[in-house]
Amino acid sequence: MKTFFFLISCFFCLAVQAQMPNQQKIKGNTKPKLMVGLVVDQMRWDYLYRYQNRYSQNGFNRLLQNGFSCENTFIPYAPTVTAAGHSCIYTGSTPAITGIMGNAWYNKNLKRMIYCVEDSTVQSVGGDAQNGKMSPANLLTTTITDELKLATQFKSKVVGVCIKDRGSILPAGHRADAAYWYDGKTGNWITSTHYMAALPEWVNALNNKKMPNVYFQQNWNTLYPIASYTLSTADEKPYEGKMKNEKNTSFPHLLQQYINKDFDMLPSTPYGNSFTLLMAKEAITNMQLGKNTVTDFLAVSLSSPDYIGHKFGPNSIEIEDNYLRLDKDIADFLNFLDKTIGVNNYTLFLSADHGVAHIPGFLQENKIPAGNWDNDEMVKQLNSFLNNKYATEKLVLAESNYQLYLNDMAIATASINRDALVTDIIQFCEKQKGIAQAFDLKNLGTTPLPQVIKEMLTNGYHKKRAGDVQIILEPGWIDGGKTGTTHGLWNPYDSHIPMVWYGNGIKKGKSYRTLYMTDIAPTIAALLQIQMPSGSTGNVMTEVLSK
Repeated sequence: MKTFFFLISCFFCLAVQAQMPNQQKIKGNTKPKLMVGLVVDQMRWDYLYRYQNRYSQNGFNRLLQNGFSCENTFIPYAPTVTAAGHSCIYTGSTPAITGIMGNAWYNKNLKRMIYCVEDSTVQSVGGDAQNGKMSPANLLTTTITDELKLATQFKSKVVGVCIKDRGSILPAGHRADAAYWYDGKTGNWITSTHYMAALPEWVNALNNKKMPNVYFQQNWNTLYPIASYTLSTADEKPYEGKMKNEKNTSFPHLLQQYINKDFDMLPSTPYGNSFTLLMAKEAITNMQLGKNTVTDFLAVSLSSPDYIGHKFGPNSIEIEDNYLRLDKDIADFLNFLDKTIGVNNYTLFLSADHGVAHIPGFLQENKIPAGNWDNDEMVKQLNSFLNNKYATEKLVLAESNYQLYLNDMAIATASINRDALVTDIIQFCEKQKGIAQAFDLKNLGTTPLPQVIKEMLTNGYHKKRAGDVQIILEPGWIDGGKTGTTHGLWNPYDSHIPMVWYGNGIKKGKSYRTLYMTDIAPTIAALLQIQMPSGSTGNVMTEVLSK
């Protein structure tokens, strides 16, 4: 009889176990097999709708109509630049905590600029020796991808793919299986010894196809008849930049001239997006992402919109054509995910690392206040002014991220009163056209500023890496030359970004509540039921999640 009851008990346990949710279950839903981050470099929020009538139903519109769009999402810090944006999205934190306060910053001890992902302790794998000496060593916190690794005892696979090294390395985190970026000298996908000793054969096979030459062979003309690009300015404008070896700013752009040599020109074309998504698909296939017993993570960033936007500006035919082509690339990528991972087996978010300002020449052409500020020339003139007064050369070492770095050693040697010196600097700066305000960063907490600006500058201030004097430009003004544009300031054109969620565990709908870039990582953590990153300051967007 005991044997009978033992067998019955075993049968009952097995039956119950067969019906129990496996480790992928979450609140009635299955955890995604693959989490995909899609960050579009320099994508203003309004690009979702500006070209919406020209988008297909399978790209951006598929995400908007079948996913959840957070319409009022902002970057909560300044400067609004690529490295800070990518690290913020994946850490849920700001530069004040992550340490990534710009693409680069000045180091007074080393007396030079520090690049955000530089690392002299690692070696290049697969490409130019210098272009591969990169790692996440300067990132001071964990990322959501690191936390996924920790939560699954490193069973989850994490991969970063981006043309820019910083757009791959910072999202992938410290413990990624791989981070790949594009080497403009060789036209290859490369990595560093932080991740591996040699490139996998599948990466070598893709590199051996010389895809940049394949793309260059196609040249770059508009996808549709150029007369249909009515949402953009005329093709030829004096305030737009020119591509290498071209005499004007107009289509067609003859890329065949770059074959076998100017591989660094690929990112300045929409084909950079195509190549990045091709690499992402190869990573999914060859690394068997989404086939794991736990969730895997693919962090993809599309850099070409940034290169194109800097050169031609947000009102150019080039930008419009870029987004029409990107829409098709995204549609193709979503179809690939449907087939390889499964329609309800992945979760994807689309966002941006920052927006972009209008070209000042375009605004001036339309009677809107704008202008160009030359940071290098101002520092040169400022040092000349200070030298005449204090008989000491180069009292300002550098300008970076709209901050001035003072020469502390020279100030001490010459027994200069720092407060008096800073007052002179501020007065000089505020006389310059285009500068709205300058102030001593040690007085950030007490300086009269609109609250939103004060919060953004505070969140962007990392004491050990920041400068001494902060500069704020007038709206519409940029740090740049007479052609092209840039980003980096607090203004909505730089800080208002898209945030669209799609797939497993995501509701359909929209929210107009003010949300922040820092909320992305905590929301992923809630979806995957893992810990938030170590420096996270954001909140879970409960309206996004289906359960």
